[in-house]
This record gives sequence, C-alpha cells and structure tokens, in this order.
Amino acid sequence: MPQSNVKILTLLPLDFHPVLREWWATRFADPTDAQLEGWCAVRRGEDTLIAAPTGSGKTLAAFLTALDQLLREGVEQGGLPDEVRVIYVSPLKALSADIHKNLAIPRREIHALSPIKITAAVRSGDTPQNERAAMLRTPPHILVTTPESLYLLLTAERSRAMLKTARVVIVDEIHAVLQSRRGAHLALSLERLDHVCGRQLQRIGLSATQKPIEEVARFLTRKPCAIVDKGHRRKMDLAVEVPNSPLEAVMSHEVWAEIYQRLGQLIDEHRTTLITVNTRRLAERMAHQLSEKLGADNVAAHHGSLAKEARLDAEQRLREGKLKVLVATASLELRIDIGHVDLVCQISSPHRIATLLQRVGRSGHTVKGTPKGRIFPLTRDDLIECAAMVRAVYDGELDRISVPDQPLDVLAQQIVAETAAEEEWDEEALYQLCRQAYPYRRLEKTQFMEVVEMLARGYATRRGRRAALLHYDSLNHKLRSRKGSRMSAITNGGAIPEVFDYRVMLEPEGHFIGTLNEDFAIESLPGDVFQLGNTSWRILRIGNGVVRVADAQGQPPSMPFWLGEAPARSDEMSVAVSQLRAAVDFELPGPDEPRKAGELDGAIQLLMTDYRLVRSAAEQIVQYLAEAKRSLGVVPTVDHLALERFFDESGGMQLVLHAPFGSRINRAWGLALRKKFCQGFNFELQAAATEEGIILSLGSQHSFPLEEVLRYLHPNTVRETLTQAILDSPIFETRWRWSTTLALAVPRNRGGMRVPNQLQRMYAEDLLQAAFPDAAACQDNLPGAREIPDHPLVHQWRDPDGGARHARALGAEPRAPQFRGLHLPRRRPAGGAPHARRLCTPRDRAAQRR
Repeated sequence: MPQSNVKILTLLPLDFHPVLREWWATRFADPTDAQLEGWCAVRRGEDTLIAAPTGSGKTLAAFLTALDQLLREGVEQGGLPDEVRVIYVSPLKALSADIHKNLAIPRREIHALSPIKITAAVRSGDTPQNERAAMLRTPPHILVTTPESLYLLLTAERSRAMLKTARVVIVDEIHAVLQSRRGAHLALSLERLDHVCGRQLQRIGLSATQKPIEEVARFLTRKPCAIVDKGHRRKMDLAVEVPNSPLEAVMSHEVWAEIYQRLGQLIDEHRTTLITVNTRRLAERMAHQLSEKLGADNVAAHHGSLAKEARLDAEQRLREGKLKVLVATASLELRIDIGHVDLVCQISSPHRIATLLQRVGRSGHTVKGTPKGRIFPLTRDDLIECAAMVRAVYDGELDRISVPDQPLDVLAQQIVAETAAEEEWDEEALYQLCRQAYPYRRLEKTQFMEVVEMLARGYATRRGRRAALLHYDSLNHKLRSRKGSRMSAITNGGAIPEVFDYRVMLEPEGHFIGTLNEDFAIESLPGDVFQLGNTSWRILRIGNGVVRVADAQGQPPSMPFWLGEAPARSDEMSVAVSQLRAAVDFELPGPDEPRKAGELDGAIQLLMTDYRLVRSAAEQIVQYLAEAKRSLGVVPTVDHLALERFFDESGGMQLVLHAPFGSRINRAWGLALRKKFCQGFNFELQAAATEEGIILSLGSQHSFPLEEVLRYLHPNTVRETLTQAILDSPIFETRWRWSTTLALAVPRNRGGMRVPNQLQRMYAEDLLQAAFPDAAACQDNLPGAREIPDHPLVHQWRDPDGGARHARALGAEPRAPQFRGLHLPRRRPAGGAPHARRLCTPRDRAAQRR
C-alpha cells in the first residue's frame, strides 16, 4: 500500500468512505476529540449533543457523517435523488449563509474526487424569491435554514411536502435560542417536522457554552441522547485594561480619551481587532471616534440595525484584511466566519460569562489558536464585575440556562400554523404533539383547551369579533383552520418580538440603510445629521415609519439610540461579584478602626494574585470598597445587604438598597417597593435599579424607621404586589402587544404590507379591553386592586421570560430579607448562607442632623 494511503487511513476513522478520508487528508490534521466521539455517536444513529470550546470543529463533527451517508448512497445507487436529507438550523441568518458557503468547498472538493454531487441550499429571510422557487422545483440534499424559516417551510404546502424525506436535523448554537421564546418556537417546529416526516429524525445539537448540559440534551430531544461534553474551557489570554486616571461613577472625557489612546495602541500592535460592545449606540460612537483616529476606511460598525448589505460588506472587508478594526454588538457573537482576528476588546462587562467566552473566542478561532481578549471597564462597579468575570472564566464557571415554561402565545401561533397545514387535526393528537416539545412537557389539557377555545372564539372588540383563526368541533373533538389562517400564520409568524423601528432609506436611490428607534426618529427634524453604519446622514423627511436621508458628506453627527437592548447580569455573575467583594472585605479593616498606613496592602495583593489584576486596578477596587465599608459598615454582597438613607442638595430624601443581585432582580424588587411606598404615603415617587442596587426618591416630609422598609414586602404577597405595579408601568403595554402579535391576534403584516405601528397599538388596545377590562379602565374608578382575568394571553406578560419567578422571592421577613425563590448558583462566598442573614443599616447621619 502506498505511504500516502497509510497516512490517509490514520487521519480519519476507517469506517468513513475512502473518498472522504482522502479529502480530509488534504485539508486537515488529526480530528479533535469532540469530532471523534461525535462521529461515533452519530454513526450509531443516536440523538447527539456535542459541547466543546469554540474552534473544536463541531460543525464538521455534525456534517461529516451525513456527507458520508449521502456519498455511500450515491455510489451504491449511481446517483442521489433530489430530496432533502439533512436540515441544518442556526439562530442567525448570517450564520446560515456562512455555513452554506463553508459547505460549498468540501462539497466541490468531494465531487472532484467522486462523481457523486451533493447539493445544498440556504433558506432564510434574505433568500431571494427566485432561489426559493428553484429550491421547491429541485430540493437540495442539505437544507440550511433558521428557526423562523423552518416554521414557514412547515406551514406552506409545497415546502412542507419537500421536508418529508429528511433524515437528520442539526441544531447549531442551541444555547442562543433555548432561553427565549424562540427556543419554545423551535422546539414545537422540531416536533412538527417529525410529524411531517412520519418518523423521529436523528437530532444533533451543537454548542460551545451550556449549563447544565443535561437539560440542554432534554430540550434537544425526548429520546435518549448521547452527550459529547468536552467542556467550554480552553487556553485564553484574558486581561482587564484600566486607564491611568481613576474610574468614577460616570465616564469623563479624559478617561474616554485614555481608553481610545490605549485602543489605538492595541490596534496598531495587531493585524485585525474586533471591538465588542453591549449597545448599538456605543458601537456607532466608538466607530466614529476610531474613524477620526485611524481613517474611515480602516473602521466599520456592525449591529442589528444596519441593513444586511452593510453588515455583509463589513464582514467581507474584515475577512479580506481590508479593515483594521470592526466595532460590533451581539450581531457577531456567534461563529460567523469573519476571517482571522488577532484581538478582541470588550468594552464594559457583557454581564454573562458565556457571552464573554463567545466574543473573545472570535480571536484565534482555530483548533490550536489561543483567543486573546482585553476588557475595558467604564466605571468602578464595572471594574469589579470585569475582574470577577475574568476570575470566573479561568475557574471554568458558566451561566446556568433557564428554559421558558410553556409560553402560551407561541403555542397559539404553532397551533394555528399546524392546523392550517393539514386538513383536520384530532384534539388529543395535537395536544400530545405539543407536549412532546420540552418547554411544554408539563402542559395541562385544560391549558391547551383554553388556547384552542381562544383561537376558535376570537375577541369581541368594539369593532366586532375578530382574530378567530380556528374551527373547533367540540362534539367530535376536531380542529380545522379558517379561511386565511395559513396566510396569517405565514406572514405574521416567528417568536422575535416586534420592535417599532423606523426604516432609513437613502434618497433618491431608495436603498435601505438600516433602522432607527421610533422615539429617536420622532424627536428628530429634517436637517438633523446622525450616524448609522459609521456614515453621517442628513434627514430629509420623516413619515409613515420611514426616515428619508441623504449623504451628509462627513458632517459632525449625533448618535442615535435604541431602547431596551442592554443585557442584565446573570445570577452566576452576581455571585462572582459578591465573592470578590467578600474576599476584599475579609482583608479590610473594620469600619470604625482608625486609618493607618498599609492597611489596604493585603486586599490589594489578594486581587493581584487571585484575580490577575495589575496594581492600579486592584488599588481602585480596594479603595472603593474600603470607603464603602466605612460609610455603610459592611461591603454589600448577596448575603449582606445595606440600606442607606440620605438627603440630597435639593432637600429630597434618597433611599438606597445596596443589593448586588443584578438589574433583573433589582428592577422587580424596585417596582414592588415603589408600589408599597405609593400605597403607604399616597405619593408617586421615582425609582431606579442597577446591577448593584435600588434607589427610591422620597420627599423630605416622609418619616419612617429605616428597618421598616424590609417589612413592606413579604414572600406570600410580593407576587401580587409586583403584578399590580407592572400594570401601571410601560412594561405592561409592550409585553401585552408582544404576546398578542406572537399569538397572531394582532397582525404585523396584512395583504403583503406591514401594518403601521399605530394600528398595531390600537388593535392591541382593543384586545386588552376585551380580555382584561380592568387594565384599560380608569384607575380612579376601581375600588381596589385590579382583578387579573383567567385568560391565556393575560398570563404571558405576568411571566414573560421567567423573570416573575424571581419576584416570588422578593419578600422580607422581619429583621432579615429572605430570597426564598431566587435561583442563585451554588457557588457562594466562604461561610455564606443561602439567605441574606444580616441587614447593615447606616447610622443615617444626614437624616439625624435634619
């Protein structure tokens, strides 16, 4: 046997086709452990979940067996029929297109070694109509799609028939969807796919970051699942960068200048740099500032509000080495091929360990590459969180996933789509199909029937009864669709919330540039100049959801804003922050001890040793926490809270609860406390929440013992208090509209045209009056608390993403706040108990003086 053939056989397992082994030898070295174990499980026909660090070759681990099976079948039969055999689902359209492009190379090279031609096609929202039609005429062997497009393929008649021959479905980046309504939507679509095919397809899941992995496997499949767990840890070069000037509560121009100077140095030292930020506004701002320093041709912005063409152009320029730096949001978080990246700079904490791993993993994105990342904190609290996050990464910690529990609005949409796709459905059979999806495993028959009856009856609004999408035969227990239901499900489907943004169109060409927040667009005037995609645009006119613009020729722009986009801190990160605080607190002197030289050296050395910080960063953290301990009497952690009251310069009373539980918990707690204060003092007050605590603004005339604040809420009644508080907040209106659009009760599109934002709001208000009259009634005419009706859609805003589960915990027993339902990670500071044991109340000197 020739020596070359011996080499080929040692690279790829012998049970692969010789053509594939020959192709592999020309492209790759030895397979990774994740690939070898993944291939074994997949070739046994088992449902398989592959978890491994970024760059471990998981995509080939999933696809290579399918390519081998197609190749063998083609050789045996003298060719392959035009049938869909493999369905690949990814959460991003860009990722789908990227996978399709990367599959083209191995398919072409395999075809050069064998007469068998394996075809592939991508179906997403960006796919042109002519390609969609061609796909239906000649189905590809490998179909690359998104969760939303898979839903559409299952609902439309011709494409549904095309999917019947599928054998394998691959779900990539599964962690990116399972914690949202998109995950529940996809889970139902996968069950519908099995039903269409008449058998249980082999399911393969891929992810780099997931915990607990067993729950992800249960989400992927209801059958026994082979788990290939190679962890999420890999060697990384990770560090925190701090400016020479000390950080404060608000960034100054001087500190920003130092950060941009340091960024410029790092960019010059590396060939390509990816700067990741948490908000689109900051992405535009940083791209503008860096463009002035490095030149506009070397810098580009990338975020979800840019047009597809602008994003693809930025990716292509980076891939070709024409960009020095790309400033991006989560739009580049997943594994899109953007070429070689030397360095990733994260601006401010991303609040989740998994997010940092994914973003930094974009550098050194090869099997043997070493990701390199630098984190730039923007405030003192941000510095503490960034230091804790780096320690958590090196310790191998990961955020725990939380799967939404049976969202009924998504269920309603899928029921309409499935009944529209078949002539008739038996009530019990459809119920059992829905229960097979993991998020709906505990769905009760009464809940299912409430949704069915809601879809069959519709809503009696002031404009007549509307939104009836099903025929329900209660005598024979059969479900059938109404006329127009299929089209409604197709044009209004999906689980991504509808955000009312204005489209930006370039005049006179009519090119789509991107989107702007509705409030920003309304507040702008013709002649204003703003930046979008690192380019200045001058507004010509605004109307009908469209902002018409012209090139501003580089005039100084204002920065647009987009609302509701910054992520909240995960529970694991809140505990990691508390661990750092507790460790420093142990080394600090007591709050009443006299100051002496060198008293902070122990804490500084601890941070430098255990948290890998430079001395300047460690000194800033220790000095900040030392002053907090002297002022509050304790360093606040998840086990030790501090309640502080003081009077500001205007004479107003400020009440601060130092509780580092993260903004998701603190916002709920703040809303509930605000409601109790309003009820107790008959006074409408202001409240705000951050990752580190809650602040309530009171009047100088209000007097109460500070300890009484913790008795305002109790675990047995806090859920109802928070429910009533949300009804008075803007959250309720938005959540209600999202639920009604997901349930197809409010159309987003009609007759091929988008329903204007104002009409969508009006339709949602009409449905609210029909389903929940007290919510739309004048509060002055209601004798007490609003009564919550027992309605499927009304239940959704009460627990839209699992956040209200935490609200049950936001009560306080006398003398000690109890967080009984809060699902915090098990890793806690040494000596910590699962409940807050101590309340540290400052002496309130300012209040006493007054």
